[in-house]
Amino acid sequence: MKKILFILVCTASLFSCRKLDQPNTREFTDEAYWRDAQDALDALTSCYENMSDDGHFFGDEALSDNAFVSGTGFNGVSLIAAGSYDPSIGRVRGEWSYRYSAIRKCNNVILNIDRVPSMDGALKARIIAEARFIRAYSYFNMADWFGDAPFYTNLISIEESKTIGRTSKAEIISFVLSELAAIRNDLPVNTAYAEKYRGRITRGAAIALSARVRMFNSEWDEARKECELLLNTTQNGTYALLGSYSNLFLPAYEFNSETILDLQYGGGRTYGTQRSFLPQTVALLRSTLVPTQDLVDDYIMLNGKGIREAGSGYNENNPYVNRDPRFAAAIIYHGATITDFENKVQTILTQPGSVPATNSVDDQGASPTGYYFRKFYDVTASNYNSTLNLPVLRYADVLLMYAEALNELGTLDAAAWNRTVRLLRVRAGFTEATATEFPGGTKELLRDVVRRERRAELAFEGLRSFDIRRWKIAEAVLNRPVRGIKVSGGAFNRDPNGYIIVENRTFTSPKHYLWPVPTFESDQNKNLGQNTGW
Repeated sequence: MKKILFILVCTASLFSCRKLDQPNTREFTDEAYWRDAQDALDALTSCYENMSDDGHFFGDEALSDNAFVSGTGFNGVSLIAAGSYDPSIGRVRGEWSYRYSAIRKCNNVILNIDRVPSMDGALKARIIAEARFIRAYSYFNMADWFGDAPFYTNLISIEESKTIGRTSKAEIISFVLSELAAIRNDLPVNTAYAEKYRGRITRGAAIALSARVRMFNSEWDEARKECELLLNTTQNGTYALLGSYSNLFLPAYEFNSETILDLQYGGGRTYGTQRSFLPQTVALLRSTLVPTQDLVDDYIMLNGKGIREAGSGYNENNPYVNRDPRFAAAIIYHGATITDFENKVQTILTQPGSVPATNSVDDQGASPTGYYFRKFYDVTASNYNSTLNLPVLRYADVLLMYAEALNELGTLDAAAWNRTVRLLRVRAGFTEATATEFPGGTKELLRDVVRRERRAELAFEGLRSFDIRRWKIAEAVLNRPVRGIKVSGGAFNRDPNGYIIVENRTFTSPKHYLWPVPTFESDQNKNLGQNTGW
C-alpha cells in the first residue's frame, strides 16, 4: 500500500485471503476489485489485520505501572512511561498511522461494497457492520490517546489530508457510541457463527466495547445498562467464565465461553513476542518486557487481604506463598518452575548468588526486575512463534465493568458482588470466606477492592495503561520508581527497603494524559495544532 503523508491517504490495496486468520497474499487494483462477495470478505480481512496486533497488546502494558521494557523495544514505550519523550517518538507516530490505516481500509469497504453485484443482503449488512466496528474501535483509540483528532468517514484526497483539522474528542466518542449501537442488529450473536467464522465481530463485542467506552467516559449508568445486556439474557450472545483462569491463555482453550473478541493468529499469522517476556533459559533471549514489584505487591493474599493489611499473614521473607492464585498463573518469580520448549522442567532463580543447577545457563540478571510474565506462554509455538489468540474483550472484563459501574452508582451490594467479583475469585481458586464474601464498606473502600481485582484479573492484557489514565491516577503511579525484587547484596540501586530501583519515571499532569500530535503529521498539515504542554 502506498503511504501518502499524514494519514495514509491512497487507494487502499485490497488483499485476498480465504480465512480470517490468514495473511494477505494477493493484491488487486481498485478497478479489478469488488467482483463478488469474496472480494468484500477479503477486503474486510485486511481491516481485521489492522485492528490491533501483539506489539500494541503487549507494549501497552509497559505504559503502565504493571510492566517495564528495557531499552527501546515496542517502539519506545519505556520512554513514554518514563515521561522522557517528544512528538517524534516511534510509538506515538506509529499509533497515529496505524489507526488511520485501519480507518482508511474500513471506509474503503463501507463505501465500495455496493459495487459487488447481486450480493446477499444479510452478508452485505454484516460486512459493513464489522467494518464499522473496527473503524469505531480505531477512532476510540485515537481519541483516548490524542484527544481531538482528524475525523472523516469518506476516502479523503491527498489535498484534504494536508488541510483537515481535528474534531473534538467528545464528538468522536459520540460517533463511536452511535456506531456501536447502530450495527448491533446486523451482527450475529456468538452462537450463530459457524466454526469457520469463529473470531469475527459479534453483537456481544459491539455491546462490550460500548460498555468500555461508556466507562472511559464515566457514564456509569449507561455502562451498567450495556453490561446487563450481556449478563441478564442470551439474546445478545451466550457467555460464561471458563472454569480455569490459567487455561484461558493456552492454545487448547481458544474460542472458549469467555471469549467475546480476540485478535486472531494462525494460518500464517504469528508473533514472536513471547521471547521478549520469557526467561532467558526458556526463550534464549534476555527478557526485556517484565513485571514490576508494584504489580506483584498488589496481588492479595488467599484470605482476601492486601499484603500490608493487618492479619494478612504476608511474610516479606517468603513473599510468594498464600497469594492470589492468579499471581502464579501470570508471573514467574524466584523459585517458580516452568516447562520449557523441550519439555524440561526448569526452576527459575533470579536472586543474586543463586546457582541455578536446573537451568542450562545462568539466568540471574536476565530480567531487570527479577520477574517474568508466564501468561500467554505458548509452549506449542514453532520456533518461538506463537499462534495464540490475544483477548480484546472477554466476559470477565464485562463482570468487572459492571461491578465498577454499580459501585460508582452507589449500588454495589452483596447480590451484585456474588454475580461479579465473587465469581472471578472462586474461579481463580479462592476458598476462604474473607476473600469470597462481600466485604461491605464505603464506596471509596469498595472502589479500591474492585480496581485491585481488575488489575489482578486483567494483568498483562494491555488494559492497565488505559485504566490508570481514565481513573486519573497516572500522576501517582507513574511518578515513582519502577522497582524489582528485594535484594540484600550486590551493586544494585535500591530503595530504603532493599528493593531494586530499575528506573525513575515522571508523569506530568495534565500534559501526559494526552500524547502529542506526531511531528511528522504536523509538518505535513499545519491545521492539526498541538496538545497542551507539547
